[in-house]
Amino acid sequence: MIKTVGSKFRHTFRALKYRNYRLFYFGNGVSLIGTWMQAVAVSWLVYRLTGSPLLLGLTGFCSQIPVLILTPFSGVLADRFNKYRLLIMTQTLAMVQAAMLAVLVFAGRPQIWQILVLSSCLGIINSLDNPVRQSFVLEMVEKKEDLGNAIALNSSLVNGARLIGPSIAGVMVAALGEGICFLLNALSFIAVIYSLLIMKIRPQKTSARKQHFISEFKEGIRYAYVFRHIFIFLALLSLVGMQYAVLMPVFAREILHGGSQTLGMLMAFSGLGAVAGAIYLASKKSSSGLSGTMLISSMVLSAAITLFSFSANIYVSCMLLIFTGFGMMVTMASGNTILQTLVDDSKRGRVMSIYTIAFLGMAPLGSIMIGGLANLIGAPHAMLVCGIFAFMTAAVFGLNLPSFRETVRPLRAETLRAREAAAIQSVDSLTSPPEAQA
Repeated sequence: MIKTVGSKFRHTFRALKYRNYRLFYFGNGVSLIGTWMQAVAVSWLVYRLTGSPLLLGLTGFCSQIPVLILTPFSGVLADRFNKYRLLIMTQTLAMVQAAMLAVLVFAGRPQIWQILVLSSCLGIINSLDNPVRQSFVLEMVEKKEDLGNAIALNSSLVNGARLIGPSIAGVMVAALGEGICFLLNALSFIAVIYSLLIMKIRPQKTSARKQHFISEFKEGIRYAYVFRHIFIFLALLSLVGMQYAVLMPVFAREILHGGSQTLGMLMAFSGLGAVAGAIYLASKKSSSGLSGTMLISSMVLSAAITLFSFSANIYVSCMLLIFTGFGMMVTMASGNTILQTLVDDSKRGRVMSIYTIAFLGMAPLGSIMIGGLANLIGAPHAMLVCGIFAFMTAAVFGLNLPSFRETVRPLRAETLRAREAAAIQSVDSLTSPPEAQA
């Protein structure tokens, strides 16, 4: 029995056997706790200063609109240049942004326009960081069959931090104010930057391409078209179903009659569900059947959001947010894994940039939409509308699922052939005599 549990544990966390991934996993884990602390502190600061759901939505819009505009071009940069160096650069710039927020708050009463400008700066940084970080996973995990596990573990890390960070932020904001959260976030970047600096990175094949930048951009769009069903589905779901967090300060204060600690609790329970979803995906032995998993998890997300809109009880709300976080995480991480396991390495950055647009790029439109809707009809009714539209989006994806599976079937077969060829080559290199290898 103990042996079985130990085997299951090693299988679930198998990507950690790679030194570079292990370093990044733990260093990034520290940084992500600070990131979630800052996210909660920014939303609470804006709502405390303005009391406006619309400005909450506008803050989310400013932090995410650069992702929509710039990420397609960032994908080309990720394929052209050294991902390792780009990642160090983006993490350093994000640290500077957090430090500037801390200085702004500690120096005196911050202005809303200053917060919006700094949120936009972070969005610009993230527009490059996201496709680079997504495609850099393959550089840290040597065997492609462990890629899905690495993606799921990374998702569990993000949402484990989402469980811890908001809880700490709620206490910190109540006791010391928002500025301390921004300062701690700035310091937390030291961990991930240090983990990157001590990695042993093999020389990357950055292609000295002869094509024009725009030609490469168009090539990536044409290649990514085969995955259009996933991109459209994730984009619509992000627009209508992923923006529930924007209204959490409103629910915490106006519906549940709490404060920053209540906000931290709500975000933490959502993170708990997301961690459970990521661990569930990490325990899967293969990536087969993930498109069906996406459909079911998106239905869970839609139902949880809809029911949450009716709740005025803190315990019921927290329970529903567990299912919301689970549904969101399984849907997005499944889409990520499907793409990462099928795309050609030379186009990985460009494909993952489109994934980033679908996942994060539609968020600014969703943020401003749900903020404006809450201003007009109230937060509970706005949340209900989002839940209904999310369910409709999932239903349409379900109808198109057979078409998607048929479209990617040739790519899946090609990927399997490539893995078999790589395995044969590896065996040949081990069994051939030294003089033949030389």
